[in-house]
Amino acid sequence: MKNMSNADSTVTPLKSLAGEGVSIWLDDLSRKRIESGNLADLIENSHVVGVTTNPSIFQAAIGSGEGYEEQLADLATRGVTVDEAVRMMTTADVRAAADILRPVYDATQGRDGRVSIEVDPRLAHDTAATVAEAKQLSWLVDRPNVMIKIPATKAGLPAITEVIGLGISVNVTLIFSLERYRAVMDAYLAGLEKAQAAGIDLAGIHSVASFFVSRVDAEIDKRLDQVGTDEAKSLKGRSALANARLAYEAYEEVFASERATKLETAGANKQRPLWASTGVKDPAYKDTLYVDELVAPGTVNTMPEGTLKATADHGEITGDTVTGGYEQARADLKAVDALGISYDEVVQQLEDEGVAKFDVAWNDLLGTVANRLAGKEAQAK
Repeated sequence: MKNMSNADSTVTPLKSLAGEGVSIWLDDLSRKRIESGNLADLIENSHVVGVTTNPSIFQAAIGSGEGYEEQLADLATRGVTVDEAVRMMTTADVRAAADILRPVYDATQGRDGRVSIEVDPRLAHDTAATVAEAKQLSWLVDRPNVMIKIPATKAGLPAITEVIGLGISVNVTLIFSLERYRAVMDAYLAGLEKAQAAGIDLAGIHSVASFFVSRVDAEIDKRLDQVGTDEAKSLKGRSALANARLAYEAYEEVFASERATKLETAGANKQRPLWASTGVKDPAYKDTLYVDELVAPGTVNTMPEGTLKATADHGEITGDTVTGGYEQARADLKAVDALGISYDEVVQQLEDEGVAKFDVAWNDLLGTVANRLAGKEAQAK
């Protein structure tokens, strides 16, 4: 696939990253980015082959108001509910981005060229409502390269199976723990088996599992600082990479199993690990840490634009930085545990906070849109 221009003539960090089998997705979307040609430019020149969104991203985009005024006026004139207005605006952006990425989707046989949109975060603990929302979003966007994001909560797991079983591609989000990640892969395989039994072509179903990175370091580093010993401080900045590397080990194991191999023989695709939350939160760390140190074939790295630009400028791509590090990863997490920091407690807290954060962002978005609609209605009178 040739979707680069100037970048093709020289080896750049982003080109090297793509060459190592890492798909580069942008963790951001806005109408301004779409209409200005910025997204198309990133695809053409920065090796971007996908887009992820979440409630926080839409809250920032629509909250800015830029590019949404005309649609807001039309929605106000129609007297739609706030929830419907939000859905109309977010799905319009995802549809437009999907159209821009369609050539990438076609050239990669559906592997990339994807745009993700999340189910209403208020449904994170309701399986049936999550399934219904996923079906509705898939219908509303109406593009083959959309991926529906479903959180990896306990209620989300059976929803993943059900939605995959319907032939809808899924981006599983908010994965923090290795145990939950294995449950996610199991839910995906169960969904493929369901789809196969229903006579659905497995080749058309794609999925990624979004394993969150930087938040793990942010929380564990804080606890290591509280311990305060030299040993504790020496472990800072190592837990997130260790966790992600062991997730990749689990991925290799599960998709080499007889169950997964049988499905692949029938045309199924592997559920790729996606490194999410890759923007560094501690300024003491290199800003490309979670890109340079998580290079492995068959993965996706979704980056905020700041991380994408930093990687383009000074990323150090030195080949596979994951598969040789499993023993060290185990040792690092064991050392953290030995200091009395509970892995299980940390990852559960991060999941709870992740769900709550998106819930707050969604409610903020609803509030912003409600005010904008009221303003447009007042202007119309």
